[in-house]
Amino acid sequence: MITAPDRILDLRNTLKDLVEDGLLSQGDANVLLGTSRSREQAAMHPLTYIASQRLDHASEPGVLLNEMYLSQWLADKARVPLFHIDPMKVPVAKASAVMGFKFAKAHGLLCVDVNPDVVTIASTQPFAHEWELQLAQTVRQSIKHVVALPSDIERYRIEFYSLAHSVTGAEDNNSNKSSGVTNFEQLLELGTLKDPEANDQHIVNIVDWLLNYAFDQRASDIHIEPRREHSRMRFRIDGVLHNIYEFPATVATAIVSRLKILGRMNVAEKRKPQDGRIKTVRPDGSEAELRLSTMPTAFGEKLVMRIFDPEILLRTFEQLGLLGDDLERWQGMVKKPHGIVLVTGPTGSGKTTTLYSTLRTLATDEVNVSTVEDPIEMLEESFNQTQVQHNIELDFAAGIRTLMRQDPDIIMVGEIRDVETARMAVQAALTGHLVISTLHTNDASSAISRLLDLGVPSYLLRATVLGVMAQRLVRTLCPHCKKETALQEKDWQDLVKPWKVGKPAQVYEAEGCLECRNTGYLGRQGIYEILSLSESVQELIDDNCDLMKVRQLAMREGMRTLRLSGAQKVAAGLTTVSEVLRVAPPAEKY
Repeated sequence: MITAPDRILDLRNTLKDLVEDGLLSQGDANVLLGTSRSREQAAMHPLTYIASQRLDHASEPGVLLNEMYLSQWLADKARVPLFHIDPMKVPVAKASAVMGFKFAKAHGLLCVDVNPDVVTIASTQPFAHEWELQLAQTVRQSIKHVVALPSDIERYRIEFYSLAHSVTGAEDNNSNKSSGVTNFEQLLELGTLKDPEANDQHIVNIVDWLLNYAFDQRASDIHIEPRREHSRMRFRIDGVLHNIYEFPATVATAIVSRLKILGRMNVAEKRKPQDGRIKTVRPDGSEAELRLSTMPTAFGEKLVMRIFDPEILLRTFEQLGLLGDDLERWQGMVKKPHGIVLVTGPTGSGKTTTLYSTLRTLATDEVNVSTVEDPIEMLEESFNQTQVQHNIELDFAAGIRTLMRQDPDIIMVGEIRDVETARMAVQAALTGHLVISTLHTNDASSAISRLLDLGVPSYLLRATVLGVMAQRLVRTLCPHCKKETALQEKDWQDLVKPWKVGKPAQVYEAEGCLECRNTGYLGRQGIYEILSLSESVQELIDDNCDLMKVRQLAMREGMRTLRLSGAQKVAAGLTTVSEVLRVAPPAEKY
């Protein structure tokens, strides 16, 4: 609790303190007091005015009493830190919201940092504390008091508050206007829009229930599939589809229409495939994004909604299941300044999550990370994301070509699927960029033959490709109900061959409980196969590349197959042999 009375610095008592502390001679102080000051000088903070007179230190000849020196003296005298304001590091919007401009100006203050538990306030009057009690009651956070150069506080206070005021005004003036640019982040409140084909409140309630139920069940995809007399709704949970409900065909049609309206899609068009997006709020208050895709089928429109969790971008490599040597090999590849790094696997194998999590770690303030995607899976402010639009001839190749003129450091290409995209990716890598992309192949080494098939010359592959990571997602055992079991030798050998790996002493099997809906599994993790193109591996790559030799050499250099990666998770008690065998390709070719 502050007990000392407030003391406002003015020129007279500041000069007195400087003389007592030996920084200023009494003669210089008398001259400053007796000198008439202009209106502008009279409005200056005492330290700013004294510094403007360019006086030398009284006892240290050659030391100039500039504002920095005087501010450090004031901070030491007040026993608070000296803060150097860097406008690039001040969160202007948050800082200007801490207190009003009039309050800040009246007390000589400026908020310079805002954290969850503490706000940092720079002051020109460190011996005045009345404002702290008033502000603490408003912000309900701890206040850290610092001293900054008075001229900096005066300057940035005007700049920051003027900027915040302009931004707020522009936002208010344009809140009801369309910018003409597609907005992927229109926040939707469920139940507020009326559907011309499905304006019955019952349909609104069904759609709200469908989405909320999918969130509760951790579904990654929602399928609404029309049949002759009914339509089936299924959720994909932990990689496996589950039947949820069957609707009458007419009800399902109205549900699809309602969802198309929510996704800003053309309700009247039922013959052509369409794509849309919904951004909404889960019951727990967190945001979620859904990507909608419709396709005409024999019995009507089929709708699939993929649910994206924004927390995917915040997942660590450990949470993804990328650990140990595999993590070191992966980070070693993606931290190279230029080249091509590929992630391979079938649809739904977690490639996008791996790419986004990786890019999030790479997207620092010092680099420009740009992506070309079809579609944009998740919106992330630290990337520059571009949506492929075939109707205006903006495909992957055109996107890469444009990005090369955008001063990029790292380019993420959603997928290399044709020869032109492959050639542009190679060209970007040759000109000093790191290119990260995906391919659809069964294993890591097959990416080499895939690129050769696309027409990329072998010598360019050797010059540009840094490595390939194949991956799959395996369901992890439910911790509430998994139980220990005996492991058959044959099953284990099928999993680890061609290696000779001893059978673990303890493994588990799926049992099933209410927590996991009696599946025995709860959540998923990745298993990985990482091929690093060392010099010896590169020597094997030619126009008639023998993938068997490439695999065998890579394995001698440390590459583990997908099944062996899965075996490590079986030994760790995270999943089962049957689950790994279900998703990982056979090892006969090794």
